[in-house]
This record gives sequence, structure tokens and C-alpha cells, in this order.
Amino acid sequence: MILSSTSLPGTLGPLPWGRWRWPGPLAPGPERSDRSSSLLSFSVSSFYFPIPEKKEPCFQGEAERKASKLFGNYSRDQPIFLQMKDYFWVKTPSAYELPYGTKGSEDLLLRVLAITSYSIPESIQSLKCRRCVVVGNGHRLRNSSLGDAINKYDVVIRLNNAPVAGYEGDVGSKTTMRLFYPESAHFNPKVENNPDTLLVLVAFKAMDFHWIETILSDKKRVRKGFWKQPPLIWDVNPRQVRILNPFFMEIAADKLLNLPMKQPRKIKQKPTTGLLAITLALHLCDLVHIAGFGYPDAHNRKQTIHYYEQITLKSMAGSGHNVSQEALAIKRMLEIGAVKNLTFF
Repeated sequence: MILSSTSLPGTLGPLPWGRWRWPGPLAPGPERSDRSSSLLSFSVSSFYFPIPEKKEPCFQGEAERKASKLFGNYSRDQPIFLQMKDYFWVKTPSAYELPYGTKGSEDLLLRVLAITSYSIPESIQSLKCRRCVVVGNGHRLRNSSLGDAINKYDVVIRLNNAPVAGYEGDVGSKTTMRLFYPESAHFNPKVENNPDTLLVLVAFKAMDFHWIETILSDKKRVRKGFWKQPPLIWDVNPRQVRILNPFFMEIAADKLLNLPMKQPRKIKQKPTTGLLAITLALHLCDLVHIAGFGYPDAHNRKQTIHYYEQITLKSMAGSGHNVSQEALAIKRMLEIGAVKNLTFF
């Protein structure tokens, strides 16, 4: 039975690759097909997602072209990481404060940029066509056996404190970039990353710059100004740290979620790190796949939301994230083919 690139019943987006061959009849899973089959098939609450053995063809500029349907006049001129030269003798300061700009935080930022780096590794920069996967933290990655498939991408982007050690079979072991903010930095950089992993700071407030400066320069630690105490000791190489351009937070909020850039202090809605990472990938890559995105139904109070810890949707209350609106944004990306999904959504 051959399936074209259409949606399976109950899913919101297209299958991850163009043509599929089911190894056998649909049955409750997970099940492994016979040794002669080139696919694995899994069932999760009646959703099936095959894992292909061969890479999907990569077409240069495809993600940029499709992303223009989401972002309008889309351009790759914006740098991915901030660098010092952009903040000396600035004639036009940023229009917004963090997290959508750097207005009012320039002095702190300059001190951080003096001790970090901004380059993209040559091994990625030189690729004619970049194949990327954004690995979410969702519970649906459990028992997915996607690890080997994830490791084959040119760029693997991970989020916050999501562990790799002990979960390699489902989430892989390769990490090209890990997006984080101070309160989510509770992971061992040596254990959960590779030696060449880029640690990408997503700054939501000026204190985030202050925190990373004290960590990297071994200055007196800051303990106040955070909704959760960040690490006081964090063993990282400053040359592996990057500062994400707030431009990506701005367009994720504005173009994908229709959020106002200036909000009342008590509201402060903002994109999740996951949606931000997808936005970044659409800017950096030519082919973008995602895995482990999506939350349980709002009425399901018992289903855990992460593959590695026992917390539920209740923990999202007061987070400033509109997960329903983000689900619609990701659905739209799937519908136009800007991203493709390795897990059900």
C-alpha cells in the first residue's frame, strides 16, 4: 500500500516524507515489523508515525520560500547570534526591550558579547542544503525509537533542560544547539550535550545577561530577579555560548501568535522556547522537521507533558504561554509544508 504526502486520520499535518509503505496491517503498538521491512510503525492513541531509513531530499531555499507565507517579506539578512560590532556606535537603537529587542540592556549585553562568540560552525555554514530537526520535550517522544533518525540530521536543536542521557533511543544523542534561559539551565552541560554543542541563551530580561556574565566571568552570583533560582555554578566553555538575536522572538510573537510587542506588565505573553526554536530553524535551514511537539487535551489533567518528568498541564498555568494559539501556529506550518512532523501532533 503506497501513501502520498497526505494527512493520516486524526492528525493535523502531512506525513514527514513524501511516500510511505506500511510494513503490515495496522494494529495496536508499538510493534516491530519483520527484518525485511525498511520501516518501523508505531501506534500512539491511534496515531501512526513511520520512521524512514532513507533521508528525504533537501532542496536549497525550500524552508525560506515556504516560511515567507508565514512571515511575509521574509529575509535571511538578520544574524542568528548577536555580535559586538552591531552595538558599537549604534545609530538606530533597538525599538523594543527584551525579549523582543535590546533597548536599555546594551551595556550589559556588550560585556557578555566580549566573552562569548557568535560564529556558526564551518561544518554547518559550508553545507549547501541544511537538514534540521527541532526536538521538543513532549511526552509523545517516549517509546518513539526516533533516536537514530534524529542523529542523522545536520543540525539537531534541543530545548532547555531536556535530558539526552538515558533517553538516546527515543531522542538521539546529537545536539548541535541547545536553547536555554537561566531558569531552565538546570542540566549538566558536559553530560547532556556534545563537546561542540552551542549553548544559545534566550534572554527574556536584562537579569539574564547579568546571570550569564557572572557565570562565565566567575563574578559574584545574582540570586534575585528570577522566577526560579538559576544555577550558581555552570561548567561551560564561554566560546560555546551564543546570544540569540531577539529578532526571532519578535517575529514568532508578531507573525505567528499576533502578540503585541508592548504589553501590560501583568500580562506579558510570550512564545515558548519550542516555537522560538522552530522560527530559528526556518531561518537557518533548508529542510525543517520537528519531533515531540504538542500538549495533551486541555481537559486531560493526568497526562504528563514531557518525556522525562512527571508534570502535567497544570504546571503551565501562569507561564505566559498560550499553548492553544501555538498549536494553531504549528498546524499552519504543517499545512503549508514549512515543517514536517516526525511524531503525531
